[in-house]
Amino acid sequence: MAFPPVNPAIDRALADQGYLEPTPVQLAVLEAEAEGRDLLVSAQTGSGKTVAFGMAMAPTLLGEAERFGEYGAPLALIIAPTRELALQVSRELTWLYAKTGAIVVSCVGGMDARSEQRTLNRGCHIVVGTPGRLRDHLERGHLDLSSLKVAVLDEADEMLDLGFRGDLEFILEATPAERRTLLFSATIAKDIATLARTFQRDAVRIDTTTRNAPHGDIEYRAIRIAPNEIEHAVVNVLRHFDAGGALVFCATRDAVRHLHSSLRERGFEVVGLSGEMGQRERNDALQSLRDRRARVCVATDVAARGLDLPDLGLVIHADLPVNKAALLHRSGRTGRAGKKGVSVLLVPYTRRRKAEMLIGSAGVEAVWSGPPSAEEIRAGDTVRMLNDPTLTETPSEEDLTLARTLMEGKSAEEIATALVRMYRARLPEPEDLYDGGDRGAGRPERAPRAFDDGGERGARDHGEFADASWFRLSIGRSKNADPKWILPLICRLGHVTKKDIGQIRIFDNETKFQISEEMSPRFAEAVKATAADDIKVTPSTMPTSKDFGPKKKFADRPDRGPRPERAERPARPEWKDRPEKPAFAERAPRPDKPAYADRAPRAEAPARESTPYVKPRVAREDRPAAPARPKREYDRPRDAAVPYRPEAQPDRAPFKKPRASDSKGPRESAPYVPAGAAPERPAFKKKRPFEGGPRTDFKKPEGASAARGAFQPGGDFKGKAKPGIEKSFKGPKKPFKPKNKGNDWKP
Repeated sequence: MAFPPVNPAIDRALADQGYLEPTPVQLAVLEAEAEGRDLLVSAQTGSGKTVAFGMAMAPTLLGEAERFGEYGAPLALIIAPTRELALQVSRELTWLYAKTGAIVVSCVGGMDARSEQRTLNRGCHIVVGTPGRLRDHLERGHLDLSSLKVAVLDEADEMLDLGFRGDLEFILEATPAERRTLLFSATIAKDIATLARTFQRDAVRIDTTTRNAPHGDIEYRAIRIAPNEIEHAVVNVLRHFDAGGALVFCATRDAVRHLHSSLRERGFEVVGLSGEMGQRERNDALQSLRDRRARVCVATDVAARGLDLPDLGLVIHADLPVNKAALLHRSGRTGRAGKKGVSVLLVPYTRRRKAEMLIGSAGVEAVWSGPPSAEEIRAGDTVRMLNDPTLTETPSEEDLTLARTLMEGKSAEEIATALVRMYRARLPEPEDLYDGGDRGAGRPERAPRAFDDGGERGARDHGEFADASWFRLSIGRSKNADPKWILPLICRLGHVTKKDIGQIRIFDNETKFQISEEMSPRFAEAVKATAADDIKVTPSTMPTSKDFGPKKKFADRPDRGPRPERAERPARPEWKDRPEKPAFAERAPRPDKPAYADRAPRAEAPARESTPYVKPRVAREDRPAAPARPKREYDRPRDAAVPYRPEAQPDRAPFKKPRASDSKGPRESAPYVPAGAAPERPAFKKKRPFEGGPRTDFKKPEGASAARGAFQPGGDFKGKAKPGIEKSFKGPKKPFKPKNKGNDWKP
């Protein structure tokens, strides 16, 4: 089906780009019912929504004309959630409206705002931008929306998830009320419907998605891996599928940085894309993918919406998506515009349950398998090398001349060998991965997995292996060790599953367990990191009787056989040979107990003579004498009387406390001096009174000092300046220093 006619200029642009058949969403927006009306569109990712709203707004912008008139205030506004998507929409509309003379301007964060301001002031026809930067230009008065005819919200659900509701409402309220509003979203949730009711008038609902039907052009695969082999699995998946372009999603920026460095070290042509990068770096990374200078992009979810990269045939989820929407949008980067793609989920053993729930909620069907082995990858390399276009192309004369020169000095086998070496040298080497099988399929039969009582102290069995290695866990029964939490702990520390764990023996201070022989080397390598932890895992030996303690030594004793002394004892009769008990009715009745009144009274106990308790006391004369206390020495003459005793003061003079010496040294005790005997202190010498006064002896300054309002001793302050401060208009304020002329300032 060919494209319906939209506008001659638009039709020629579509033909030049090779667009032959429209997608369902492009056909739906061009129907007669949708012409000139608001649209609420939900379409699958990769279904050509950018070209769809570009064609839908063409009749409103151009009418019957093929070219735009003079540029001024913008006629169309497209709002996108991310910078990359906004720039991509700008590129798509540039070629779509190239033959109409349209001027398309992009306004995104991270770019030069002053350059965007100058471009907006010169005038344009279409503006594409992110909500934050567009609102900034509106508030500064650089963006005039008074002539706007069409407003488009691309990926509206993503903008609401990112918290741009306030910016969107601010921008849409600044547009004319008679505008057309085209709202495109992958899903129409409740908040999207609310936004549509607020800013759209009688919108036409277009839904081209098929309910509960997966994307037909995307093949989903789930690959089981060990939790410590995610990087190796990414390498093998990239080598196995050998797609033209690949996008690897990680959960965090640190994971992107680490995986990008690891892949580049192995020889992959890889770029990184995350929120911590500047806009120039992000543009360079995307341009490298478009120019085929890079084939792999490691990114966070910032690249999960709207990006359309050429020949992107593979999407790898190195970290599982958080929900079904993230899974669908990540996977939607491939399988676009009718091309086929593969979406691979790397599922660690410990997160298989979450992956199954995620795939089920998204409504897709995934093929479960183990990771690609090195042998499979090398076999695929051989097939790809034999089918390489360089071997089937017609050689030029220059190539034939060089080939004949090589044939003269080397044999055909040597040249072919060199060709194989050169081909393999540019390919990264695959990794050896562990494949645990699909829930035990293809693995050797093992004993049943049941926890049995393994001894008197509660040792436990978890199956048994014929060939296995024993390991020791540094916790035991003394720390409440229990198989219910020890088993998940071993799986987490050693990156193994329950199938790889055999017997578990719990002792007082340690626990010993088995690991299958094939997983023992990897388990030992993984648990090396526990050397500094509280719970340590180390290699060990098979438990013996010493591990059970002294009470368990009987477990290793040989069977002594039957004992003769017990055999001579008479055997106990069988229950059927025992005499039958008489029936209850035939038993002799029990004698009746005498009535309470007929019982003999209890004999009274003889009265006891109670003597009061008297605490023994020791007579005063028999008590030991107290030790003599040493007498205290005082700094006073032995013949001097004690000053604080009244009988030692004949004249009954009041006691005066001794004073310390007037020196600055240590305090010294002064001899006691009775009151009245001390020499009288000299009277306090008063200072010489101030002779003269400021009000009588100072003269009022005259001349310039009085005019400046300086401080006037002997009188009141006059003027506007502060006392002692000169008021000056030529420089900073300086303290006033009056000149001493004659005897004016002398008392």
